[in-house]
Amino acid sequence: MQEPDKSQQEAKAILDRAEREQQGLLSSSMARASDHFSGKDAVGQGEGGATDAVELWGRRIGRSLSLIGVLALGYMLGVQLKLW
Repeated sequence: MQEPDKSQQEAKAILDRAEREQQGLLSSSMARASDHFSGKDAVGQGEGGATDAVELWGRRIGRSLSLIGVLALGYMLGVQLKLW
């Protein structure tokens, strides 16, 4: 009875690995970044699996502002180093 479970787990692992290898590096990274900035990790985190709209939008706004801050700091570093 344990043989089918083990073979099913191995088959699932092989299929998962093949799916990861099929995806390009850039496309999978962009999908993860898109999920991160849209706040999909906040979906279903409330009590009873509910989604709190304020928390969802708070994460989206905070992550967008942090991206803007990183870009601004990168620009200021480039100015200090006289790259542009």
